[in-house]
Amino acid sequence: MAQWLQDLSIGDWYEADGDTFEIVGIDTQAEIVLVQHFDGSLGEIEFGVWMELAAQSCAAPEDVSGAFDLDREDLDLDAPLPRRDDALRRLEDRDSA
Repeated sequence: MAQWLQDLSIGDWYEADGDTFEIVGIDTQAEIVLVQHFDGSLGEIEFGVWMELAAQSCAAPEDVSGAFDLDREDLDLDAPLPRRDDALRRLEDRDSA
């Protein structure tokens, strides 16, 4: 197996030509790298194209709104998360209705 392929890991983020994407799969039989772009779209990059792409490893974006097509103000990052028992109670109430 090629060294560059061994260095790829699912969950790693890369940047190439101004595009940021995450590796979500590697299919060695089909010889493709499966990626999800920052905007949420999925893509496939053939091994040969990957080697020519010169993608550089980068940090995951801090702003998660891209994949959800949301503006920053649409995200209420300060809102408290629901307590687990509250969410379970709502599911149980819904199922018993």
